[in-house]
Amino acid sequence: MGLNYYHIKKNILKARKLVIQSTSNAGSGHPGGSFSMAEILGCLFYKYLKYDPKNPTWEDRDRLVLSKGHAAPGLFSNMAVAGYFPESELESLRKFGSKLQGHPDLKCPGVEFCGGSLGTGLSYSVGVALAAKIDNKNYHVYTIIGDGESDEGQIWEASMAASKFKLDNLTAFLDRNFIQQDSYTEKVMPLDEELSGDNISEMWKDASRWKTGDKWRSFGWNVIEIDGHRIEQIDSAIKKALITKGVPTIIISRTIKGKSVEHMEDNPQWHGKAPDKDVVPLINLELDSQFMIAPSIIAGDMSNLENEIKRCVNGRADYIHLDVMDGQFVTSKTFDHNKIKELRPLTIIPFDSHLMISEPVKHIKDYVDAGSDIITVHAEVCDESSFGEIHDLLKQSQVGVGLAINPETDLPLWSYKFLPTLDQLIVMSVIPGKSGQKYIPDTHEKIKNLKPILENNNFAGYIEADGGVNLENIGLCFEDGARAFVGGSAIIGQTDVRETIREFRHQILKTRRKILIEKAHELGGSELVNKWISLHVVGEKKDQIKKIALEEGLI
Repeated sequence: MGLNYYHIKKNILKARKLVIQSTSNAGSGHPGGSFSMAEILGCLFYKYLKYDPKNPTWEDRDRLVLSKGHAAPGLFSNMAVAGYFPESELESLRKFGSKLQGHPDLKCPGVEFCGGSLGTGLSYSVGVALAAKIDNKNYHVYTIIGDGESDEGQIWEASMAASKFKLDNLTAFLDRNFIQQDSYTEKVMPLDEELSGDNISEMWKDASRWKTGDKWRSFGWNVIEIDGHRIEQIDSAIKKALITKGVPTIIISRTIKGKSVEHMEDNPQWHGKAPDKDVVPLINLELDSQFMIAPSIIAGDMSNLENEIKRCVNGRADYIHLDVMDGQFVTSKTFDHNKIKELRPLTIIPFDSHLMISEPVKHIKDYVDAGSDIITVHAEVCDESSFGEIHDLLKQSQVGVGLAINPETDLPLWSYKFLPTLDQLIVMSVIPGKSGQKYIPDTHEKIKNLKPILENNNFAGYIEADGGVNLENIGLCFEDGARAFVGGSAIIGQTDVRETIREFRHQILKTRRKILIEKAHELGGSELVNKWISLHVVGEKKDQIKKIALEEGLI
């Protein structure tokens, strides 16, 4: 089965929005810690956990224990998306009589553990996992603990017990976001190496300072260390944990508190603080404005694609774009599914396979079996029947479904019925199969004209800009509505792929900030603009955003 990348990603977005809405309505709550574990919960709920929302006490269900119980809004939001109760019920968060309180409570069907006093969840999980062993049950116990919570001695007592009893049916996630209630964790009680300043990004950049894993290894645990916001890394870690025998596993997930909302990220103020209602529309817009960068490896050395994959990995690409050309649908020819299968073991980064081939319905399974995580076919070589067959196979295989249209092609009417479940729409901005082309300017207007069609047909996927995208036009592409960006010679053709991707991100970020302050001005004039700017207290963000506002004449 595939990674199910887009399915997980879209549900994570839904859950994040519900966290914002529910904590804002309640006037209190913990959005920061809910967001740092968002991708962890997304991978668990939408790929790995065995559960039945209609039968929450099903005996063979997996158990999910939220030891860092203050992040309950994150748990409740995912339970709502997963179908345990209507999303509208989150409006009752923290209200008298509600089953959705500030910390998880067994009054809410589906909640496994009353989390409140920190440090106790791992002990409880050890008991549940040991009971499963004694009763010969094959369910798995997943536990999420906080890094501030790890100051509690009970965490380490439980870790010894889990090792002693060889609880290989227990997997713990350490949400390593470096912030606890009072301050940065490394200033309160260092788990890694003591932090001298306030720039916790230092701890991300220098792996020699990471000591937490050594602690857990010394207690007899299998330790896996990952970026806790990369879906493919979480997926890979869980797979490894599930086949590990004789010892429990801890997945140390290096995360960012408040991830995906810039003023909340790495900001201790948002440990336990709800957003004001007037900024909720801005936060939702920011959440809708997350983006991905995907280098296209055919712009590199075609005789050594293995090295191009490695360059993408070192560049920290969000996913890797693979242009498959058959010499029939387009005049050029690149490679087929056999090459993708050869490249697949080199990385777990998602493969985005763009099939510029004739009769894709005859070959689609080959590309699924080769290890593609997203597969896009062209509307020009499909009709409703053949695309329906492709769509269903990809969904069953947990592979993202994409549709592409050439510069001269309008979105066909038959495709409208698939838009609610379509994951990706590629709007080609060059003529496929020809190299060295510039971005076709008319594509900007084409994407803008597509947006109302997509909205009216409940499209919840991502528009991908593909062809001639570079640093000069990527901001405009983002303004148009594209959220995934394929870079050929503009990225993979550069010497330093990592630095180039960083520059692409910076350019998009600048455009996103501009869009957000323009929206703030539309909703609340200069007063809301100034309020929005004032929220950005970490690093140089405030000055950078204020400069944009001044340039646009909004303050």
